[in-house]
Amino acid sequence: MTSNRRTGLLLALSTAVISGFAVFLNGYGVRAFGSASLYTTAKNVVAAVVLLVVVGLGRRAGARLTRPVGSRQWLTLGVIGVIGGSVPFLLFFEGLARASSGQSAFIHKTLVVWVAALAVPLLGERLSAAHVVAIVLLVVGQIGLIGGITTALGSGELMILGATLMWAVEVVIAKRLLRGVSSWTVGVARMSIGSVVLIAWAVVRGQAGALVSMTGTQWAWVLLTGVILAAYVGTWFSALARAQAVDVTAVLVLGAIVTAALGAAVQGAALGPQLVWLLALLVGGAVLSWHMWQSRDLVADATAA
Repeated sequence: MTSNRRTGLLLALSTAVISGFAVFLNGYGVRAFGSASLYTTAKNVVAAVVLLVVVGLGRRAGARLTRPVGSRQWLTLGVIGVIGGSVPFLLFFEGLARASSGQSAFIHKTLVVWVAALAVPLLGERLSAAHVVAIVLLVVGQIGLIGGITTALGSGELMILGATLMWAVEVVIAKRLLRGVSSWTVGVARMSIGSVVLIAWAVVRGQAGALVSMTGTQWAWVLLTGVILAAYVGTWFSALARAQAVDVTAVLVLGAIVTAALGAAVQGAALGPQLVWLLALLVGGAVLSWHMWQSRDLVADATAA
């Protein structure tokens, strides 16, 4: 079943590319709104709608929903909607508005460390020497890209850390759930339930009116980033269904290379000082990708699609 794991790798690499674009574009999108919470609410609603449309039109291509069995699976989908599709988005984008971009990027990229710490004891996943080398290179490369880190965490950094920890827990919970339901089911539930929670929060704060009176520019950013988010969620859960949580989360760090390339092309940012650190990311990703490509599947999941 090595082909299943290799498909997971290719999907994870696709997710990393999508993530690189998303990180770059979200900086522009949130500034167009002025409100991080409204931006992420509108963007997530668009992503939920896009995923529902894809499932409705793509059943023959394998985009299908599976009915959860029992109250536990239904409850788990609800939990994923809260700790994956709503609360951490609010924390992350509110944190971005308060924290330095470099520190924020690093904290989010520590997701692989937290997932590894949870996946080994809770999912029984295996960490080889290749995993350790790859993760160290990925973390070191990310530290170098932001020019070093500090242990002083302000409110913004703490919010992003909270969001990252919630996403790490979501990865472990979703990995278990994906043994019984399709990746499309998890993705649609995550974004749909999450959107309901985000809209409810906007209503509580008296901001719901702003969601239906967006300007043309705001609509353009919401539609663009919402579609990208839908693509991210679709490929991410499909990869997670086919490969170890540690593997797909580590590959996701490679998105930083795409973001750096976009910064150089669009903003004229110099890549020279970053080449060593980008190379560390590239080598770390190559080591992990080679390991995934050569390894046998540890888990076969008939519901992976």
